[in-house]
Amino acid sequence: MSVSFSSKVVLSSEVLLRELSGEAVMLHLGDQHYYALDTVGTRMLQMACSSTSIEDAYQQLIAEFDVDPETLHSDLEELLQELLEQKLIRLE
Repeated sequence: MSVSFSSKVVLSSEVLLRELSGEAVMLHLGDQHYYALDTVGTRMLQMACSSTSIEDAYQQLIAEFDVDPETLHSDLEELLQELLEQKLIRLE
């Protein structure tokens, strides 16, 4: 499944997420696997889940981080694709 930036990101109901010192630890209750995100990945996920669309999150992240917009777009898309594949998030 490709990531459409017009979609909204929702954390899976089978995932427990805890933040520790700016990093995220996630447990998928279905397969009992743990996943971790560094501070940048955690911030990307926070913004994606709290925004009305991935595009809105992307625009906010551009303002927050000193990064090339194309690099940020690619990194955000790659992160969300991986989280989708692991069934940690879903798109609406």
